[in-house]
Amino acid sequence: MTRALTIALDGMGGDHGPATVIGGAEIASVRHPDVRFLIFGDEAIIRPLLDKHPRVASAAELVHTDVAISMNDKPSQALRRGRKTSSMWLAIDAVKEGRAQAAISAGNTGALMAMAKVILKTIPNVERPALAAIWPTARGESVALDLGATVGADAKQLVQFAAMGEAFARVIFNLEQPTVGLLNIGEEEVKGTEEVKEAAQMLRESNLPIRFHGFVEGDDIAKGTVDVVVTDGYTGNIALKTAEGTVRLIVDYLRKAMASSILSRIGYVLARGAFQTLSKKLDPRASNGALFLGLNGLVVKSHGGTDPVGFASAIDVAVDVASADLVSKIVADLDKLKGLWGVDRKEKTEISEPEAALS
Repeated sequence: MTRALTIALDGMGGDHGPATVIGGAEIASVRHPDVRFLIFGDEAIIRPLLDKHPRVASAAELVHTDVAISMNDKPSQALRRGRKTSSMWLAIDAVKEGRAQAAISAGNTGALMAMAKVILKTIPNVERPALAAIWPTARGESVALDLGATVGADAKQLVQFAAMGEAFARVIFNLEQPTVGLLNIGEEEVKGTEEVKEAAQMLRESNLPIRFHGFVEGDDIAKGTVDVVVTDGYTGNIALKTAEGTVRLIVDYLRKAMASSILSRIGYVLARGAFQTLSKKLDPRASNGALFLGLNGLVVKSHGGTDPVGFASAIDVAVDVASADLVSKIVADLDKLKGLWGVDRKEKTEISEPEAALS
């Protein structure tokens, strides 16, 4: 049982729209019976879906708006067209107003990021928010960030990402001191860009509640070498898309191999349990739900092409971080970093369009 929470849902976001959102809420409501939903979207489309899902309907309030952000809208276009009237804007604004403890959207990532920055703004000592997600590994699960919120990062920003990521890992994995690694082209201290090497030195000198592992390489992500993998948004997004493509390739190879002959089909029947276990581990829906860290509020990005099962996983993430009051933990940990770079910067409110984004 979770404590009473309200999660705001962008009912119109994603490739499949309201059907996925309401179906995901149905699944999540079984796991979290105390959670309520504040759903924003076109009532003519969503109300019939709620009628088919009475469990969700009894735990939800529907707020009508006929403005939805397209998956192809640029962030600047979305801000002009959907400011204060779109389902995405209203869901985030509900967090700012305190009507909800977290917002979830499967819609346009760039638009979601831009709106979240305008509405919620960044917390003190954060120059750029980061997109963090749970990454399946051989050891279990790790947190990886930034996965595409912004391109590039200097040493100070990488350290900020590390502080936000370790707070996320402590909440999600219930760890006292997560291990943290900086993604690099080698483990040796002489390798990598000056920004990465400088960030490593800062983390060694910090008093964050972490165990700083040092540098990790690309294959360490899947190994689960550390609890938190830190990189810039450009590199992180490429790594994410590469991993997603590799998983699809493996699944396709297995499917073709199992259907290639009579013996292969018999072998599949005999090993069905093992293949089902493998399928669950490779299922991206189980780890769906990336979190924008560094904002004065919680915003979760669901993959645009997911189904109700995947959207329910995004709701799970929102419930976990909201229950743990993640924002206050990030604020406290970032406050420990002030001595590393002297005078803190003034709060930035300008919006730049994220060049890398999840689909």
